[in-house]
Amino acid sequence: MADPLPMTLRVYRKLSSVMVPLSPAVINRRLKLGKEDPARVGERRGMSADVRPAGPLVWIHGASVGEVLAAAALIERLRALDLRILLTSGTVTSAAIVAKRFPRDVIHQYVPYDSPRYVARFLDHWRPSLALFIESDLWPNLILSSAARRLPMVLINGRMSQRSFPRWRRVAGTISALLDKFDICLAQSQTDADRFAALGSRNVMVTGNLKLDVPAPPADANKLDMLMSMTRGRPVVVAASTHPGEEEIVTATHRTLAGFFPGLLTVIVPRHPDRGEAIARMISASGLNPTLRSHEDLPTATTDIYVADTMGELGLFYRLAPIVFMGGSLVEHGGQNPIEAIKLGASIVHGPHVFNFTDVYEALDSAGGARRADTQEALVKQFGQMLADPRAREAVLTASERVVGQLGGALERTLSALEPYLLQVRIEMGTGNA
Repeated sequence: MADPLPMTLRVYRKLSSVMVPLSPAVINRRLKLGKEDPARVGERRGMSADVRPAGPLVWIHGASVGEVLAAAALIERLRALDLRILLTSGTVTSAAIVAKRFPRDVIHQYVPYDSPRYVARFLDHWRPSLALFIESDLWPNLILSSAARRLPMVLINGRMSQRSFPRWRRVAGTISALLDKFDICLAQSQTDADRFAALGSRNVMVTGNLKLDVPAPPADANKLDMLMSMTRGRPVVVAASTHPGEEEIVTATHRTLAGFFPGLLTVIVPRHPDRGEAIARMISASGLNPTLRSHEDLPTATTDIYVADTMGELGLFYRLAPIVFMGGSLVEHGGQNPIEAIKLGASIVHGPHVFNFTDVYEALDSAGGARRADTQEALVKQFGQMLADPRAREAVLTASERVVGQLGGALERTLSALEPYLLQVRIEMGTGNA
């Protein structure tokens, strides 16, 4: 019988098998770049030091930090059903977040490289009962091998961006063959649903964006008290999850605003903390005084810009500052999720490039729940207006909280759509099958 897969996937499977001997070189390069954990590189080949727990196992896969955090509330609800969770992701930063913020009984593994051999080894070891793929991290061998084992698969919080959609349409047969393996696709919006359907998803439902239901990130009370005491009396703004090119704009914005707001402290939280030293050098070269949190230093009276180059501490800085610029939006990254900051009482400013969260920012902007700044001059204006007028700032926050309340509910809709699959898993649990 002829292989029903399109030629692209047949070629991909052969090439990904042939490339296995090159994996040590790939891993070594990634180790040098800090993109792999040296103690856990075996997981990239499908090997694990962890033992599979007895009984049903729900496997949840997301690409990186955003996807992993989007699943946090869902994981809590599944744990409440006495289900064990295997969570896979592909980045060192996401692994650190899981270790810091998730319960210890949630098993984290790095997703194996997408070679049939490594994927088979992974699936042989873990034998998941149900697979939930978050958003659109679609690895062909992972999907095809899971389907061949008749593993029920659901795409949750599905997103098909304005950028990705035309690219996939050019290889419609390839994406259709992959999407066809999912039992159901739970999309973030009607636009996403329409795109998935056009690309070959046979069963699509709009459930909303799980990132709107994420709980507010935690903060260490003692660390927050120390920061509050060190910054008391100073106006504070935060630039969160910034990307290359944005820190320069934020630094120049600080320089302008400091002339109008004496004592202004700007906090930069880079999306990738390992860039902290380079950001600090840039700030020093501009004539301002930076302090690095990774050096375990607190901001002093002479600190102009505090570089918070640590992992998992955004909850601290969202609580510290009443105004937050969401990074990844002045450059063409697509923006970052503003919901956590809003839930912790921050008024939001963002740039023009927010296509990762189009529906959220459109709703916020139209309701007056966020301020848009396309340029450095506009960022100065928006920060300045809200620093000078607390009532205007409160109006932005009130509107944003109302929007977040209206857009929520994705968690309950997702759980409802998953109910038939969870029921089957619970039946399996009752029979004692592993």
